[in-house]
Amino acid sequence: MGAQVVGVSTDHYLALAGWLKAQSSKQLLLSDFRRQMLPAWGAMETNEASPIYRYAKRAYFIVDTSGTVKFVKVLDNPLDLLNPDDVLKAVKASAS
Repeated sequence: MGAQVVGVSTDHYLALAGWLKAQSSKQLLLSDFRRQMLPAWGAMETNEASPIYRYAKRAYFIVDTSGTVKFVKVLDNPLDLLNPDDVLKAVKASAS
């Protein structure tokens, strides 16, 4: 069974649908517009003094088909990205 990549955004689902259409993308994107999932995963700024309070943090999660979390990386700076090789290494490690 192949891996399923899912993106989660705080954008409204209609904005996500428009973006997918404009990009001609079939990527699965979920909307957490009401910000219910992100805090539970530690992927939202919860410090009220922060200028980005209630904004989503850039985060990477690998969850296997049984629902076991195999990898978590939450970045404090939303401009930072994981190296694609690091993500692939984590995906491969989670398969074993």
